[in-house]
Amino acid sequence: MSEHVAVTIITGFLGSGKTTLLNHLLQRPELADSAVIINEFGEIGIDHLLVSAPAENMVLLDTGCLCCTVRGDLVQTLTDLYAKRADGTVPSFANVIIETTGLADPVPLLQTIVADPELSRVYRIHDVVTLVDALHGEAQLDTHPESLKQAAVADAMLITKGDLAGPHAVDSLRERLHRVNPGAELHEAVRGAIDPTLFLRGSVYDLARKPSHVGSWLKEHAHGAIEIDHHDHRDVNRHDAHIRAFCLYHDRPIRRAGLVMWLDMLANLRGANLLRVKALLNVEGDPVVVHAVQTVVHEPVVLEAWPTDDRRSRLVFIGRDMAREEIERTFDAFDYAPAVTARKGIDPGAYAQFVEAMKGFR
Repeated sequence: MSEHVAVTIITGFLGSGKTTLLNHLLQRPELADSAVIINEFGEIGIDHLLVSAPAENMVLLDTGCLCCTVRGDLVQTLTDLYAKRADGTVPSFANVIIETTGLADPVPLLQTIVADPELSRVYRIHDVVTLVDALHGEAQLDTHPESLKQAAVADAMLITKGDLAGPHAVDSLRERLHRVNPGAELHEAVRGAIDPTLFLRGSVYDLARKPSHVGSWLKEHAHGAIEIDHHDHRDVNRHDAHIRAFCLYHDRPIRRAGLVMWLDMLANLRGANLLRVKALLNVEGDPVVVHAVQTVVHEPVVLEAWPTDDRRSRLVFIGRDMAREEIERTFDAFDYAPAVTARKGIDPGAYAQFVEAMKGFR
């Protein structure tokens, strides 16, 4: 099978500048190998860029970039887009950039691409890029949980309208966003101007071939340094007053069956409040990268080699109303390894081990 098509999701609250950003991106030749999916062409003035219309809801721009509107189900849009790429109806593309609506929760979109068997066969999530308006971002984080969630699940955040808000507002917002999501890259975009390569980067899956990059992806020290004492004097009515970011370590190697059970239980029983997990795990001696966003668990990646001599498992979390001790209690599941038996029915010993491992999820 050919390489997966890389998917980048652009999200951000209403008025954060997604339209301005896309206007800038769509004129850049770096996106010639890309397809951009937007909600409505009417929101973006791209008439001067149009060359031809390969299909009813797709247009080719003079940069070579393909633009597509969502007129229904995203699954069908992505399926049709790939089918047209395969049969030559539209030019080939290696990347897809999806712009969400301002009130969108990006997690269901991630779930759709990761969990749908047909889409996951050809598409792979690379980045979530969230725009935050320096003029109104602080107030939106206070009053709109959607805005906070968009920031918490981001791989990179763009602070927009900083030229209008002023340096003090930008610095305050930057500090706040770093507390919410210490592992995310933070950039400023003035009038949509940003380096397009930010949207065409490698994903967690590329770490298998580049183990040395794991540290910059995991950013464990940033999470450890930014852990927040939530008995401080911040306004408890702020949504992000309930967010904790922290890093945990586990010394013993993890059993493969234990990792599978832990990921499944974590997503199903803690997913609603567990906004983000990134981890480098010692799984029976192998270095394994794990990435999860709420209930969306990406396929674990086995690295070709350990990036350093440190063989400890290290995990970074962003959670809502969740203490680090609550997560640490679930680590007993890592030791789960049911005995192989030919007997039919329930093995009492294996069942007892399962119950013991599950205690931390109560």
